[in-house]
Amino acid sequence: MRGSPTDRRPTPLPGRLRRTAFTAAPAVLLLPLLGAAPPAGQSSAASVRLQGAFGAAAAEYGVPRSVLLGVSYLQSRWDAHGGAPSVTGGYGPMHLTDARTALAEAPHHSEGTEDARGDDSRPPLVAEADLPESSELPSRLRTLTKAAELTGLPARTLRTDAEANVAGGAALLAAAQRELGAEPSADPADWYGAVARFSGADDRATAAAYANEVFAVIRDGAGRVTDAGQRVALAAEPGLRPDTGQLSRAGLRAAAADGAECPTTVSCEWIPAPYEEFGDNDYGNHDLADRPTSQRIRYIVVHDTEGYWDTTLELVQDPTYVSWHYSLRSTDGHIAQHIKNKDVGWHAGNWYVNAGSVGLEHEGFLASPDAWYTEAMYRASARLVKYLAAKYGVPLDRQHILGHDTVPGPTTATIPGMHTDPGPYWDWRHYFELLGKPFGATSGKDSAMVTILPKYADNRPEFTGCVSGGEPCAVHGSSAVRLYSEPAVTSPLIKDIGLRPGGDDSTIDVNDLGSRVSTGQQYAVAGRQGDWTAIWYLGQKAWFQNPKAKPTAVGAAGLVVTPREGLAEIPVYGRAYPEARAYPAGVPAQAVSPWPYKLLKGQKYVAGDRVPGEYYYAVSFDTSGHRVVVGEDLYYEIQFGHRVAFVRAADVRVLPAA
Repeated sequence: MRGSPTDRRPTPLPGRLRRTAFTAAPAVLLLPLLGAAPPAGQSSAASVRLQGAFGAAAAEYGVPRSVLLGVSYLQSRWDAHGGAPSVTGGYGPMHLTDARTALAEAPHHSEGTEDARGDDSRPPLVAEADLPESSELPSRLRTLTKAAELTGLPARTLRTDAEANVAGGAALLAAAQRELGAEPSADPADWYGAVARFSGADDRATAAAYANEVFAVIRDGAGRVTDAGQRVALAAEPGLRPDTGQLSRAGLRAAAADGAECPTTVSCEWIPAPYEEFGDNDYGNHDLADRPTSQRIRYIVVHDTEGYWDTTLELVQDPTYVSWHYSLRSTDGHIAQHIKNKDVGWHAGNWYVNAGSVGLEHEGFLASPDAWYTEAMYRASARLVKYLAAKYGVPLDRQHILGHDTVPGPTTATIPGMHTDPGPYWDWRHYFELLGKPFGATSGKDSAMVTILPKYADNRPEFTGCVSGGEPCAVHGSSAVRLYSEPAVTSPLIKDIGLRPGGDDSTIDVNDLGSRVSTGQQYAVAGRQGDWTAIWYLGQKAWFQNPKAKPTAVGAAGLVVTPREGLAEIPVYGRAYPEARAYPAGVPAQAVSPWPYKLLKGQKYVAGDRVPGEYYYAVSFDTSGHRVVVGEDLYYEIQFGHRVAFVRAADVRVLPAA
């Protein structure tokens, strides 16, 4: 995402879309059982209220309490988000949707100046979207209106009052049960069909995947402290076996299997992005390849669509637009695949990354200053990423599971135009818990290397620009930690000479990445002073608050790079391309293109993979001329600033962090 959120125009689901069958019940993902401590001053009575609200609503509407708690957990993990809407206009613990408050206008890849393909061997591709006309929102994006009719409660109350919101969700579940012709029942097993209908999905596979997730939560149980400091618990029912046959009465269309590359534990369909030629060797919207045989898949890139699902699907099917491998729907976690993983999508703004990555677009945009993502989408995304990582040997860490905001600009000129999604409100800590690779300390408190790890709900840095330039964003939990030039909040923020070549100061704008780090990223320690820790960042010593009582980073062990003996400074790159002599006849040599930053003597940066220089030459529709060029020069990927970067292996020494 780049720029402030704007009104957006939703579109209907295309009638021609095909869905794949869901074939297996999922094994439950890792459930975090502990949340943040209640905020100071939070009364114990408040903690009782939300738990009691689930019981009261269950009794009033005849819905088993465990079903109500399970559905709510999958929607929001029981968080209320202070009455703010999710990325698709959902409110409260039950994610009741009222998306007319968050309509869309400018799709993600049409914002900013980033060339989504990211290859300067072709003219820049800055996508322009031909948006469909506005039309009525699908029913899954207006469930709050129906809940208001069923409960008699005002829509405003359902949006802002968590207890009323729970009642609205219970009313919707009870209505779904009636629509199936079933009687109210105290047995959770009798509610599988109603839960499937509650998802809002219009096909059987997606509804089944959603219901299976809910019942997996109920079987395993869960417990946490919500963002409002209220303790909620769901006792485990390990023997629960729902009546899945109810789904046949739900009136949902069947879906046929069609070869989408997804794990069996998610709902997935194939909606192909077109590979078409327009004449004069102009073509789109991706490149054919033979990965991983021809080149490794090293990265998985997490994006935020900055648009609704329906608009996103229309755009990826436009041959003149750009492409990515998968889209994920917010309301229920449904997945669509658009190009085969063997092929190269145009999504990350860096051809080196594109040629070695799979791109995932997650439905959402900053509909409000503190937009949030549903648990259903987080969990579906985590299942997909675990599947892809295992299939292609991608390590589950922040140097391989990249946010679009951590993809480097390939050249100096591209740095200011790179995208900033999924932004500071994506919960990386929770995401990696779901991936089964939770972040944690791997070294002592005085370690020479740290992992950034604030508590999401408690970490609330100030941002501006969510609604309009310079205006404060609403206070909200965040994965981001701010960096200062000295150990004091009154000192200037760290400057980014690539982002602002004129030397202007960094800002706290929500899209300004010049002076912040993100959860899970690792850096070499440059100093400590009281409650402050310094790290090496963009060639500078950068300070962040890290109090012992409320740490924002933990000790880590690993390898770091520093300039080899005799070098006062070394260049840093946004791509790891081969040396000129590696290119065969007919393939133009690509510039390695150092950035304006320098890695200086005495500085250290956390090292990731050592990789060969590699370039995928694919500039024509006819694939016979495509080549993978691999050089002899080796590079190390490093965590240099907010984004990753590369240094030549010949320029550095690799040392244990100590």
